[in-house]
Amino acid sequence: MIAKKIVLGLTLIISALFSSEAIAQKQIVFEGVTIPRTMKFENKTLQLNGAGSRSKMWVEVYIQALYLSQLSQNPKEIINDNVEMSIRIEITSALVSSGKLTRAINAGFEKSAGDTFESFKPRMELLKGFLADEITKGDVYELTYSPADTSIWIIKNGELKGKIPGFDFKKVFFGIWLGDKPVDEDLKNNLLGIF
Repeated sequence: MIAKKIVLGLTLIISALFSSEAIAQKQIVFEGVTIPRTMKFENKTLQLNGAGSRSKMWVEVYIQALYLSQLSQNPKEIINDNVEMSIRIEITSALVSSGKLTRAINAGFEKSAGDTFESFKPRMELLKGFLADEITKGDVYELTYSPADTSIWIIKNGELKGKIPGFDFKKVFFGIWLGDKPVDEDLKNNLLGIF
């Protein structure tokens, strides 16, 4: 797995150094999953900042990628920026269910929110509803922040499931993976492009 992360890191670095190559290469393959180099959101183009895998009990459960309007390795700036950004999650295991994904995000959110978690509970219930559909291997979630309406858009396989309002929610939400107490330190570094 470390070797695969190094290969991904080298791919991103080489593409950044050779802009013509970066333009020509519209996607990369990471652990068998094709990851787009860019994504469109509300007429904006977001760039792949980094990607990594999340595992539970030695089983890879999803591949996650971070997309930003401007590449960054500063997690605090990313969390506090009021600009378009997105977390893309592709499910890679049939073991992932809606309940398991919801519980994992809820636990990460509680860790990120700390003492303020109670104030976010109504919006976490919204999120739970938006993630209630059955999950199958290959499903793709785009959890995208829109500064235009200060909300997180929950998109599954290209279909908007709903929006969760609040810049305060956005900061805690992205803190799940990028905060001081991330759910996975290696994944945080991979999303930041630090290998």
